[in-house]
Amino acid sequence: MAYALDISIPVEVAQQMTSPAIDMPITGARPRDEDDELLDRLANDDEGAFRRLVERHIDRAFSVALRILGNRDDAEDVVQDTMLKVWTRRGQWEHGRAKFSTWLYRVVTNRCIDLHRQPRTDNVEAVPEPADTQPDAVSTIQRDEVTILLERAMQQLPEQQRIAVILSYHENMSNREIADVMETTVSAVESLLKRGRQQLRDLLRRNERDIRHIFTDY
Repeated sequence: MAYALDISIPVEVAQQMTSPAIDMPITGARPRDEDDELLDRLANDDEGAFRRLVERHIDRAFSVALRILGNRDDAEDVVQDTMLKVWTRRGQWEHGRAKFSTWLYRVVTNRCIDLHRQPRTDNVEAVPEPADTQPDAVSTIQRDEVTILLERAMQQLPEQQRIAVILSYHENMSNREIADVMETTVSAVESLLKRGRQQLRDLLRRNERDIRHIFTDY
């Protein structure tokens, strides 16, 4: 399902943004794409270009943030803050080797990491709602419960492994793209994915009884 986030650009919001500037990618040779054209227009205060950038990237950025944080409200805050930074830092973009999308997801993941490390209290809104117990909903119940087990296992992975797995398996990024987002090497990403897959297998193996129970209890 597409996710739409209503982002306005009031002058007072821009004036109140006091956090440090986000470094933009350095200059280098790379073929221009639609994002580059939109960024050129954005530098001239083109709100239409900003909204087009939001439309192009917000769904995927929100998906990444939600999977890292496991909380819709926090994910919305991260994405909205990141998109507003794009507007308030307009004109500072230097076209370089890194794509705008790479920079954007790097900022999103870093902000998620910062937020995830803050002391938190349990959020009751993050608890799954009781499933519909109608007979024709059995398959949906089973799928949802397995998904919950998988998501719980994902949340138990070390932070860097979890992010690499999310970007690889949920966002279909190449190892090179993941390395750019995480500001590391391809070999480091390969190692993170290998260890992440092994740990997921180990975690799910511990829940094997629960998974079998899900498919035999209806």
